Amino acid sequence: MDPFFNPQHLSRRAMLGRGARGLGSIALASLLNPLNPLAGGLADAAATSTDRWSGVVHPLHFTPKAKRVIWLYMAGGMSHLETFDDKPKLREMHGQPMPQSITQGQQIAQLQGAKLNCFAPQHEFRKYGKSGQEFSSIWPLLGEMAADEMCIVRSLHGEAINHDPAHTFMNTGTMIAGRPSAGSWLLYGLGADSEELPGFVVMVSTGKFGQKQPIAARQWHSGFLASRFQGVEFRSTGDPVLYVANPKGVDVGRQRDVVEAVRKLNQIENQALDDPEIATRISQYEMAFRMQASVPGLMDVRDEPKHVLDLYGTQGGDGTFGSNCLLARRLAERGVRFIQLYHRDWDHHGSVKAHSAGTAAEVDRGTAALISDLKQRGMLDDTLIVFGSEFGRTPMAQGDGRDHHIAGFTMWFAGGGIKGGMSYGATDEFGYFATENKVRVNDVHATLLYLLGIDHLKLTYRFQGRDFRLTDVAGEVIKPILV
Repeated sequence: MDPFFNPQHLSRRAMLGRGARGLGSIALASLLNPLNPLAGGLADAAATSTDRWSGVVHPLHFTPKAKRVIWLYMAGGMSHLETFDDKPKLREMHGQPMPQSITQGQQIAQLQGAKLNCFAPQHEFRKYGKSGQEFSSIWPLLGEMAADEMCIVRSLHGEAINHDPAHTFMNTGTMIAGRPSAGSWLLYGLGADSEELPGFVVMVSTGKFGQKQPIAARQWHSGFLASRFQGVEFRSTGDPVLYVANPKGVDVGRQRDVVEAVRKLNQIENQALDDPEIATRISQYEMAFRMQASVPGLMDVRDEPKHVLDLYGTQGGDGTFGSNCLLARRLAERGVRFIQLYHRDWDHHGSVKAHSAGTAAEVDRGTAALISDLKQRGMLDDTLIVFGSEFGRTPMAQGDGRDHHIAGFTMWFAGGGIKGGMSYGATDEFGYFATENKVRVNDVHATLLYLLGIDHLKLTYRFQGRDFRLTDVAGEVIKPILV
């Protein structure tokens, strides 16, 4: 008899859970042993990943090519036409009406009812590296240091034409709010690779150009997965994590006593209610205690050589994108699986020429430095870099800027099983529609999971009577861009 069991405290959910322990055991066995016919088998039973926090071994579906993901998220809608997708025909027709055959019946955001005139790419494009990758001159360091590592995919297309639902779609695979983010799915599937730091970390920087669209914390939420899988935001200046430092007069021993007492109280409650969120609360208290020792060392970059700080263009802790890129490398070294860096400065409805150049200058050095630094340390081969926005920008003018555009835009990838020095897919001669080797957001997610050893069709979670997955009801691995 459980000494802490009290039937008066037993919730309906707990009662049903206790009554179905036998079925739960079968389900757990199928998860822990995917070779069982109930689980459908594995493509490669030898590949595994171990959750450092729980000690659970996760069998993988494929041999992984990457261990971690660093997603450089250019929030606001980066114009593909000023950055990575040159269109000579659009230059030729600058100022002339956009052919109605292209725009008729298409979804347009703020330009509805306006005259739709062609607007030429505002920057010169150049060829970089031995591969001759062609993109805008506003990326001099990226071109010099990383062109041969990049696979530029110019044929993305999305579904949401406004910022918030587009962020939700890019992060969760659906426009429906409340679903788990990609980082949460990854952490759920693989477990954490660090005992001292969260498996999913988010940092946000803000630039000086363009409108500053808000980034909601639900973009890195765990949705219906346990809350321990959600992303943890690290602040770029000041204390990286609020309340992680001990109060004045409280030493490590006293803090350990508090955490231990809280753990025991939570265990008593969990034995009575059998609520997974209580188990999450226990593990998060433990994680917070460990972070009190690990986070200060992570954020203290004084041990970095001067040439590394110069490479990133930062002394650390200044809130810039370059500083966050340096911290991303340090997080990757310490076993964080999913790192997402948002830079809020790409919403260029006006002054797109000056503002795209200014925003690119804010992220060019940090991005190039991150790729170069990872490569020098032998980490690029097992680190997948993702770079892109929630959507692109119209080939039509909005004054001297561009409106939101979802029918064709660009993302690029590097490292972690990606073929470098190549382009994939294309838009039409105006940069309006993705026309060649079209890529959906769900395909990006399927590819990301594949590179980490997971079959996106098999990573599911049953919720409200339905099996959910990151790729929803779509998604194919983009195999031509893989090594």
